[in-house]
Amino acid sequence: MQNSQPVSDSKIAQQVTQRLASSVRAPSKVNAIASSGTVTLSGALQYEHQRAGALQAARGTTGVRRVVDQLTIMPPAKRE
Repeated sequence: MQNSQPVSDSKIAQQVTQRLASSVRAPSKVNAIASSGTVTLSGALQYEHQRAGALQAARGTTGVRRVVDQLTIMPPAKRE
């Protein structure tokens, strides 16, 4: 049963942000911006394996049509 009403970009961004907070579990900052159902994820993660979780969380959100990955991984030597 799919809802035929489109989900607003602000609602998509809010839902993605909530899902990221519960799925990525890192002291990292990830931003989600939605435009016409396309979500762009940007920010820094501590570990590469967190990227897959972030992308999956975004893709699993109602109304998301596409996810653009602009995430970066912080090199351990640079964290002081």
